[in-house]
Amino acid sequence: MPLPLAPITAIALRYGTVALATYTLARRVERGRRDQRAEDAHDDIPEGLTARRESEQVNATGRMRRVFRFGADGPGLEIDASALGRVRFRRV
Repeated sequence: MPLPLAPITAIALRYGTVALATYTLARRVERGRRDQRAEDAHDDIPEGLTARRESEQVNATGRMRRVFRFGADGPGLEIDASALGRVRFRRV
């Protein structure tokens, strides 16, 4: 029984195109640097959500820290997620 190559070729071309686009995009993105001031700001955020509104801007922060254990005495995984946000309104 002959193998139908037309559907396999179409799928291979589609995935090849996506892989090439991903590779090209990954090569163009600059490698970021670690800013210690930003790291310290994320470490200082309290757990939970906060929001503050002033006349020209709105600030919001959020942090979630959780520890997951696999078994009673098994290895653990700590997840520490934080976010800073600012929206500024100005008349121009």
